Formats: sequence, structure tokens, C-alpha cells
Amino acid sequence: MLIRVGFSADPDDAFMFWGLASGTVGARGYEFEPVIDDIQSLNEGALDGRLEVTAMSLATYPLVANRYKLLPHGASMGSGYGPIVVAKELLSLDELRETEVVIPGLGTTAYLVLRMALGGDFPHRVLPFDEILPEVASGAARAGLLIHEGQLTYRDSGLTKCLDLGEWWLLETGLPLPLGVNTIRRDLGADVMREVSQILRESIDAALAHREEALEYALGFGRGVDTERGDRFVGMYVNELTCDYGDEGRQAVRELLERSGSDVQVEFAE
Repeated sequence: MLIRVGFSADPDDAFMFWGLASGTVGARGYEFEPVIDDIQSLNEGALDGRLEVTAMSLATYPLVANRYKLLPHGASMGSGYGPIVVAKELLSLDELRETEVVIPGLGTTAYLVLRMALGGDFPHRVLPFDEILPEVASGAARAGLLIHEGQLTYRDSGLTKCLDLGEWWLLETGLPLPLGVNTIRRDLGADVMREVSQILRESIDAALAHREEALEYALGFGRGVDTERGDRFVGMYVNELTCDYGDEGRQAVRELLERSGSDVQVEFAE
């Protein structure tokens, strides 16, 4: 049975898939095919149920909850850190409310949380996530919302951090910030969902147990990020909450969705 696994083109998602990509984890009769794309494209594909398993922004999940269940692992969740707004000079929240910010997609959790932090709508323009940092560095945009490894490399381009959404969220709620989630399509049926979930969890465990090998694979998705910062980035977003949400992670998911105005019933696969 073919299981297409969508994940974003960044080191932490690739790190989690290493167990399957390397053959360290057996596929048990399934054929796992990676589908690598930017997170906004994965969000859009999820609206049509395109993939059997897919990463998506938690902000998008309420739109597809009738098609997908959340997997109990694979989330990108940070406590006290997260997507950042950068500019060439330090901008206050009041200034950001009046400044066009380039963002990585309307369906991203980063955009949703930035709207919360700024108290509503603000001028914005959508660009692919990997074009945002050079757009700000070149002066074509005054401010940009960075996800993925740009959170660690922005200083190389002479930029300044104006706002860290993970810090803001922690001060607001005392909770980690759930950004990306892994999901599985409901129509696979309970037995397949359970077995595929177990295999994907084993892939994460295998990567953590063979960190150097998995990191070497993951850095191929890091757009030139060096080993030290690649390792740091993976450590930020492949953590104990990635292995299992636990009570704190589940509470964080509920809190973010409630604050977004969603009343969706969150359901986790086994």
C-alpha cells in the first residue's frame, strides 16, 4: 500500500523521516513515498486530502479535521522560541502594525500567531518562506516573518529580530507554541492509521538514536546551513513534544485553536 508522506523542505522534518529513508525502520509491507514541499503548498494540498500522511500548519488543521486526524507525534513545537519578525532596524509592535510584513503563507501558524500578537490584521504580502529573508535583506521589504532555519541565520544578513512569537506566546499562555503538526487521513481506516503511526514514530526514534547520520541527511534540506546551526535547529524542533504531545502539548493545541476562534474537535490517531 502506498503511503505518501508530505513534509516541508527543512532539516527537522527531514530528520524525522530518516529512519524510513535509510531503511533503519522497516516499512512492513507499505511503500512510503516522501513528498517534499513548502508548508503553504502542503496546507493547500491538505484541503483536497491529496496525501495519506502530511505535515501541515496547525492553523490549517480546522479546515481539514473532517479528513485528517492528528498524529500523536511529529509536531514542531517550541517553548519560548518560534517564528520571528526581522527587519534592518528594530521595530516596535506599534510600528509593525503599520508596516508591510512579508509572510510565508496565509494558512501558516506563524501568520495566525503574528495576527494575535499585533491585535488583528496588518499589511502583509505572501512569499515562499525561503525568499523572505533575502527580500528583507535587499530592502525590497521592510519586515519579514521567518520560519525554519532563517530563525538562526538572519544575523548573517545584517537583520535584527523585532519579535519572537514563541516568546510572546509563552508569556501569554505559559505554554509551548505548536506550529506544524503531522496528520493522517481518516479514510485509511483505524488499523492502517495505527500501524502507519507506529512506523512513523519509530522513524523519529531511530533518528534520535542515530543522530549524526540522521543529521547528515537532514542538512541536505537546510539551504546551506552549517552543521552546528543545523544541529541546533533540529534540537529546537525535534524534542520530547515531538515524540509525543503529552498533556502540555495537547493543552497548547487546544489553547491556540480556541484563541483563533475555532471550535473544532481535535482528534488524535493512536
